[in-house]
Amino acid sequence: MLGRLVEFSLTQRVLVLVAAAGLALAGALAFLKLPVDAYPDIAPTQVKLILKAPGMTPEEVESRVVAPLELELLGLPNGTMLRSTAKYAIADITLDFAEGTDIYWARQQVAERFGNVVLPDGVGGGLAPIATPLSDLFMFTIEGGDLELAERRALLDWVIRPALRTIPGVADVNALGGEVSSYVVVPDRAALSAAGLHFRDLADALERNNRNDGSGRLGDGEEALVVRAEGAVRGLEDLRRIVLKVQDGITLRVGDVAQVRMAGMTRYGAVTRDGQGEAVQGIVVGLRGADAGAVVSAVRARLAELAPQLPAGVRVEPFYDRSALIDRAVGTVTKALLEATVLVVVLLLLFLGELRAALVVALTLPFAALLTFLMMRAFGMSANLMSLGGLAIAIGMLVDAAVVVVENTVSRLDPDASGAGLPRLHRVFAAVREVAAPVASGILIICLVFLPLLTLEGLEGKLFGPVALTIVFALAGSLLLSLTVIPVLASLLLRERAHSEPWLMRKLDALYMPLLDGALARPRRVAIGAGAALLLGVAAWFGVGKTFLPTMDEGDLLVQLAKLPSIGIESSVEQDLAVERALKARVPEILHVIARVGSDELGLDPMGLNESDVFLELKPKAQWRKPDKEWLADQIRTVLEDFPGVGYGFTQPIEMRVSEMLTGSRGDVAVKVFGPELATVNQLGTRIAQVLQDVAGAQDVLAQTAEGVEYLRLQIDAQAAGRAGLAVADVQDELRAQIEGLPAGTVIAPDRRIPVLVRGDAGVQQDPARFERLLLARGDGAGEVPLSALAQIERSTGPVAVRRENGSRFALVQANVDGRDLVGFVEEARARVAGEVPLPEGYRIVWGGQFENQQRAAARLGMVVPVAIGLIFLVLFSTFGSMRQALLVLGNVPFAMVGGVLALWLTGQYLSVPASIGFIALLGIAVLNGLVLVEHFNQLSATGMAMATVVREGARRRLRPVLMTASITGLGLVPLLFASGPGSEIQRPLAIVVIGGLVSSTALTLLLLPVLFRRFGAR
Repeated sequence: MLGRLVEFSLTQRVLVLVAAAGLALAGALAFLKLPVDAYPDIAPTQVKLILKAPGMTPEEVESRVVAPLELELLGLPNGTMLRSTAKYAIADITLDFAEGTDIYWARQQVAERFGNVVLPDGVGGGLAPIATPLSDLFMFTIEGGDLELAERRALLDWVIRPALRTIPGVADVNALGGEVSSYVVVPDRAALSAAGLHFRDLADALERNNRNDGSGRLGDGEEALVVRAEGAVRGLEDLRRIVLKVQDGITLRVGDVAQVRMAGMTRYGAVTRDGQGEAVQGIVVGLRGADAGAVVSAVRARLAELAPQLPAGVRVEPFYDRSALIDRAVGTVTKALLEATVLVVVLLLLFLGELRAALVVALTLPFAALLTFLMMRAFGMSANLMSLGGLAIAIGMLVDAAVVVVENTVSRLDPDASGAGLPRLHRVFAAVREVAAPVASGILIICLVFLPLLTLEGLEGKLFGPVALTIVFALAGSLLLSLTVIPVLASLLLRERAHSEPWLMRKLDALYMPLLDGALARPRRVAIGAGAALLLGVAAWFGVGKTFLPTMDEGDLLVQLAKLPSIGIESSVEQDLAVERALKARVPEILHVIARVGSDELGLDPMGLNESDVFLELKPKAQWRKPDKEWLADQIRTVLEDFPGVGYGFTQPIEMRVSEMLTGSRGDVAVKVFGPELATVNQLGTRIAQVLQDVAGAQDVLAQTAEGVEYLRLQIDAQAAGRAGLAVADVQDELRAQIEGLPAGTVIAPDRRIPVLVRGDAGVQQDPARFERLLLARGDGAGEVPLSALAQIERSTGPVAVRRENGSRFALVQANVDGRDLVGFVEEARARVAGEVPLPEGYRIVWGGQFENQQRAAARLGMVVPVAIGLIFLVLFSTFGSMRQALLVLGNVPFAMVGGVLALWLTGQYLSVPASIGFIALLGIAVLNGLVLVEHFNQLSATGMAMATVVREGARRRLRPVLMTASITGLGLVPLLFASGPGSEIQRPLAIVVIGGLVSSTALTLLLLPVLFRRFGAR
């Protein structure tokens, strides 16, 4: 079949060239249309429910909102995980579905189950936007001008947000900070009681007298009149004039018993900037699967259109732009790709010694890349750090097949070669057909070694699946080109002349042959040296630490602050401002500091008032005192140590969201303590955090326990309330209206909607003693009754949040690891915790975070890599027809691993998933080189040569292809080794392993394999 493909290509050369040009054009168009992002889509199929329950405590949210929803949602088809968080006035429920589940089907299942649950009155919300945890694409604050906080928030809510939401690819625009204006009706309790009215009566009257409606059509001769009955409230004065009741000819209006004014709604969060005061922030949330780069460009364009419409002096100030990270990350790998291409072309010229031959081989690179882009487009992939990184990894391997084809063709076109009298096309065809089978086998073997990456699960599967696919696409394209386009170009461009060895090969040959002769003469010493190398590799293996992924430098830092659980919003804001001022004053590398405390408008990140995310926008590294991010983090830690009682942890925007997505936490290591009693799991969590603090390498240990909020508990006496004509619910509703406010409709303005609230006096809301002396209107209209007569009032502590996973409560302890490997840290920490923190019956500990990902990836690779090696053995056996020779080639693999392990150990790198991929690449290259050598040994042996001559002459003749494969692949990775932009941290371990392994593999292929073949290679 391969011979027929080559024959067709050489007989239809014009057609092949036209087809190649067409595919190249299609590939170029596909590249221009590829979505561009920093990362591949790593989010699982995930559905979030966000529910707001004004006034409810975390325990009430758990029992009345979360628990019934969990009962309904547990057991959903394809559901894999159900996590929930109950905090003051908000419930956040996240459901993960099995890989491959359609997001719209999953949302439909959740929506159907959600509709079956009857929730308490006043609880609102539902499905969150169709976004992923990585969808925060663009963040900004509104600066300048003389606008108050409420005016800035109104500008965001009613001008900027609607304009941005119409952009394709935008799921929503999240609003944070400022004050949401509302019409607030504050009753005079004495006047209201004297009139025999309650808060609810006032709210009902406001709702009933605030509506426009249609009444139908009236006939008017030949025409019809549409009847519209208008009665909607337009402003404060309309609210004051609403009639409550008429008694004894006296009209009682709202204004007679209450003050009506504009005021802010209850705030659940705030934003501060640069220590100068509060701010208003917007976050553009991208739709799942949207092209992040295109969305950000469209957002910037729309904001530029809006700029002339904003009030004088007001501007939108971005502080996070995903496109900047995309440009840096993709730029890093693109630069490495271009540098590797130049190095490969130079090496081709040096090894082949002929410009035309080097040019023919080098043309494989752009054509294979364009074919890869075409396949990426067809498979719905994006151009990102990982997919382009796969192309950069493969760049040195793309020319392997073409090199063999062109080298053999050059030899056949030599006037002194056998068959020189045949027509030119016949000689080219014979040359290509001769190497077609081993070339195809070699490419197939390399593709096979990367197939295990497609079986990885979870985060590692989503990150490195695109790497494997682009490598397979590129290699398959290079094989197709080597059997079609390259023979055609060779027939047109290569000259028929006597072939002479280039200068480089003459020098290498002079160095190699004495070494080979020495190895063949002293096989025992070679075997001892190889065995010593293996032992050294084993020793280095045990000295290399293990981790999941190196941390990618996103450019900016994010600091999480945890304060006293009972802190109020005003105090929390003041503390954030103090931290911001200190950071700006003492760390000049910081350009801007933006802190967010509490929950956002959409509830996608429902933090408590004691939790803040402090976003640090950094200056370019050229302006740093020391261009080292770890050093900078230490400088920031020094500042934060001056704030007692404030816990902190370091992360980055995407890193934080990825950790939350996977485990619900934000650290490298997440320790979850499950159990039925909140107090017990909190105590256990605190003790575990204390143990982790003492483990070497622990950093930013943070115990997210639930206890510590100050509660004012009211035990309502149902009988006392009944004697006052009140039900327990009446007392609760009255109290909630007094503090939180009672919704009483909406005033609809031409461009906005303003809520109406009935709420108690602000003085009561800020004075617990006055609240305890509160008088409530009796239900029988006989005056008022003291609250203290209806309820027993006492202070206590309670949970700030209740976290649950698959129906079980848990406390969370998170930690980062610095200065040692992740697996070693967790093993020591587990042993310490098991010995120092005994668990009561019914309680358990689960270790997660990046450690969990590492364990899963290692287990999966340990299962599928041996399968891949088995498949490679079958390919080798079918190629050679000899089990002994197949085992000889596979025997080269451990020696390739030796160099990779030693390179990791010497550079201080850990064995991570990228490093494991480097070992997988080494496996393919080592087998390919062994295949090339043994195949030629067999060809020479078939001519009747003596075995000693076979191995010596075969090794000499195949020195060039073996060295070309190794050096081109290795030097093609050198740019990744020295790259410094975002993403280089992930590619560097892979490059280190491959380059180190190629050194040992190539040396042992050229020296040990001839010795072994002479002894064991005979079929």
